[in-house]
Amino acid sequence: MAKWTPVHEAPEPLEGPVVATITGGTILWFVLFLVQLPFYGWFDDHGHTWWIWTCLAGAGLGLIGIWYVRGRDAAIKRAAAGAGPADASGATDGSRGRP
Repeated sequence: MAKWTPVHEAPEPLEGPVVATITGGTILWFVLFLVQLPFYGWFDDHGHTWWIWTCLAGAGLGLIGIWYVRGRDAAIKRAAAGAGPADASGATDGSRGRP
């Protein structure tokens, strides 16, 4: 069986408001946790307490995600400021860091 090789170059990754997206998701997970908390007894009676703890875990992991993407965003801005008028990836020949 022959190895599959792409016939075109992969597109550049989409960049958007990453910090805002992760922050919004974290807030959503925490709100879901708070909304379900008053019904803990019902969840416990039916064996569904994992729903509540999943929401809390999502909020906790979201806090780690916020820390990570804020650091990533700051590093990208530092690299862009250090590169000056050249490309942010450090390449000046237009190759955007690709081999």
